[in-house]
This record gives sequence, structure tokens and C-alpha cells, in this order.
Amino acid sequence: MKRYYKWEVLLLLWMAYLLNQGDRQVFNTVLPAIRDALNLTDTSVGLIATIFNLFYAIMVPIGGWAGDRFSRKWVTTISILFWSVATMFTGLATSFMWLVVLRSVATGGGEAFFGPANYSLLGQYHTDTRARAMSIHQTAYYVGVILAGWLAGLIADRLGWKYSFIIFGAAGIIWGILMILRLRDYPSTSVEEAEVRDRKPAFFDGFRTVFTTPTALMLTIGFSGLIFVITGYMTWVPAYLQEEFGQSQAAAGFNSMFWTYVAAFIGVLLAGTLSDKLASRSHKVRMQLQAAGLLGGAVFLFLMGGHPALWVLYVSFAGWGFFRAFFDANTYSVLYDVTPERLHASCSSAMIMTGFAVGALAPVILGALKESMGSLSATFPILAVIWVVCSVLMFIVARTSYQKDYNKNH
Repeated sequence: MKRYYKWEVLLLLWMAYLLNQGDRQVFNTVLPAIRDALNLTDTSVGLIATIFNLFYAIMVPIGGWAGDRFSRKWVTTISILFWSVATMFTGLATSFMWLVVLRSVATGGGEAFFGPANYSLLGQYHTDTRARAMSIHQTAYYVGVILAGWLAGLIADRLGWKYSFIIFGAAGIIWGILMILRLRDYPSTSVEEAEVRDRKPAFFDGFRTVFTTPTALMLTIGFSGLIFVITGYMTWVPAYLQEEFGQSQAAAGFNSMFWTYVAAFIGVLLAGTLSDKLASRSHKVRMQLQAAGLLGGAVFLFLMGGHPALWVLYVSFAGWGFFRAFFDANTYSVLYDVTPERLHASCSSAMIMTGFAVGALAPVILGALKESMGSLSATFPILAVIWVVCSVLMFIVARTSYQKDYNKNH
């Protein structure tokens, strides 16, 4: 296999991940238009996002199990085709129940198979460049939400919110077809293939490994806190800018994501390079960087509270994005450091399921708090406290358990 092919794999999965995250942000950007067109409440549209994340969390262990037992190429490509078709049909939804079926169930279920196989396949191709590759891959998330936030709002302003879903779904179908043609599974030796046949993972092996490995368990707790805050932010901040500052759908979709994810783009590349360099001397530095990122991000969440001036809000968006990227850059490098390679997809799914089950509560909780408090800004300090607690716990576990868990798997 040509040496450069691992970078082509990164490109293929990068674009797929961009479409994956862009697809999610479409709903958040046009949320007020959907609410008004279908006569829904803040709590009910928050519930749609909550059901999406819950169903995703329920299905992702099956996705992880499939990624460890079957072709990771086909798990990822079928996933992107399925969720893209569901996204297109979301544009035809005419009621709350149809949004739940098409958005929460069909789209969420399709996306659940993508993450574990996607990260595991990328990790197979990149060993000595793993944190760097994962960091570059993570930039697709940032570009995706910025692009989707702006483009979905622009399409909605000019053509209507339904076309935002139709156009993004069509783009995913086109890229899925290209992945069928170009993506290949990582080649295994005959010995490795025999081991896989003889030791196919059971459904709960990933959960058992994650929840009995102190470092992996703490990573999962931190990941849950991360996803809770991010899910709440991405669901409601576009609506916050529209309602509090009178921005259009396109402007709110762009500004809610641009400042955050341009800064995150810079942060994740810095964190990935720094992580690979420092981890050669001490493996636990990966989790320490994550903990530092949560602590730094919490400072800017505090600054978002209390109806700040718009420029202060944008600076806070950027600071929060920069520091959260230190967590993003190291998530799968930490997990793969302390778990067996044959269970990477299953362990990923255990972590993702837990994180998104917790994060699924954020849209409906923040929607209800928004209605009772009168503004989203009052909830930001609550989100900051969550990150401070997770940060402290991760610093402790990195110091006490990381190296021991690493030694068990290397």
C-alpha cells in the first residue's frame, strides 16, 4: 500500500466528519424558523434535540460492536448514506412527530454507526502520527459547524428552512458514494485475521473495559461533561443571538460558530502537536492537557453570563473554543492508550454512548431554564461549574492511574 494512502484516508474521513457535524448544526441554525413554522415551544424543539442524542446514545454501542466485527469501511459508508437520506427527508417534515421520526430517530440512528468505526479506522492507519491525525480530523468538526451555521442560515433566509436539510443531505449522499470507491479497510496480516476470528468481541466487552479501567472511566466522565455543555451551547446559542441581539438566521448561525471554531481550529492543531511531543516523555500529559482545557474553557463560560456586550461575547466564544480543543485533540489518543486495540471501536462506543446520554439532557434542560429565567445567559455559569469539577477529577486520575493503565495495554 502506498505510503501516502493513510493521508487520503484522513481526507476521506475528514470530509465525512465535516458533513456529519454540519448535518447536526443545520437543525440548530434553523431551529427558530422550525419552531415558528410548526407552532412549537422552546421546550418541544429542545426535546427534539434531546431525543436525537438519546437515540444516538442507545444505538452507538451497536455501531461500536459492528465496527469491531465487520468491515469498518462499509460501516462508515453505509452510515453516511443512511443519515444523509434521513436528513433530506427531514426537510419534508410537517409536524413535531415527523421531526422526531426523521431527525431524532432516523438521522440519530444513522450517525451512531459512524463515530466508532471512523475513529478506529483512522487510528489503524495512523500509529506514530495518531494525535496529529486525530487533531487534523477534529478540524472537520469546526469547519463543518461554521460552514453549516452560515450556509444553512443563508439557504433558510433565501429559500426556506426545508431546503437547508435537502441540500446538506444531498451533499452527504454524493460523498458517501465517493467513499465507496476510494476507502479501503486497513490490511491485516494472516496472523491478525486469525486472532480477530478467534477473539471476536462480545457486545459488552467495550463497556466492561471502559468501566473497569480508571483512566478510561474518568475520560468518559470528562467526555460526558464536555458533551453536555457543547450540546446545550450548539442547540441554543444561534437562537440566543437571534432573540437577544436581533441577528438574522444566517448571521446568528455564522457568529455563534465562527469565533468559537476558528479559535478551536488553532487550538486543536497546537494541542495535537504538543500532545505527541510531550507524550513521548510522559503519557499522562495527554489527559493533563484535557483537564487544563476544561479549566480554561470554564473561565470563558463564566464570562458569557450576565448579558455581556456583543464583543465580549465573541471573545468569550473564541476563548471557550480554543481551550475546549485541548480536550478534543486528545480524546481518542487517551482512550486508545489505555484500552486493547481489538476493542477500540467498542470502547469508543461505550464512551460515546455515555457522553451523549448525558449530553442529550442539555437541550431540554436549557430550554426549560431559558423559559423560567427569561434568558440563556443565566445558564452559562452553571455550565462552567460542570467543567471545573470534571477538570479537577481528570488531573487527579491522570496523576494516579494513567501510567498503570497504559502499561497494561503496551
